[in-house]
Amino acid sequence: TITNDKGRLSADDIERMVKEAEKFKSQDDEHRSKIAAKNQLESYAFSMKSTMEEDSIKDKVSEEDRKIVLDKCKEVTSWLDKNQSAEKGEFEEKQKELEKVCTPIITKLYQAGGMPSGGPGGMPGGPPSGDGGSHGGAGGGGKKSQGPTIEEVD
Repeated sequence: TITNDKGRLSADDIERMVKEAEKFKSQDDEHRSKIAAKNQLESYAFSMKSTMEEDSIKDKVSEEDRKIVLDKCKEVTSWLDKNQSAEKGEFEEKQKELEKVCTPIITKLYQAGGMPSGGPGGMPGGPPSGDGGSHGGAGGGGKKSQGPTIEEVD
């Protein structure tokens, strides 16, 4: 909120500040959605990795399937480390690639009755739906997060 409580700002100054705020708002929104896509991908990769490493899952998923998921998760986290400033679309594309690998294996696990309650990594929301971004767990089913998001900046 821009106010002129003490009479120090002219009408032109206030108008300029409002226009700048509007300009930066769209940039902020764009940056916020990019960070959300990155965080969602990172969270999904770590969730799938931890799910596949659980002792209770090791008996219910073939070693080959576990290796496929773990290798893809490692590939994605390595890509994330090298591409912190990638665009939103790139993060979403990597998410789709990872879901394409993980979804059939997790679905097979659910059908066999092998998932712990709550879903991958014990997270609420259940298995990923494979709809390209709106999955259970860290993404919250595509709903806006109520809490803060954290991004590490080097």
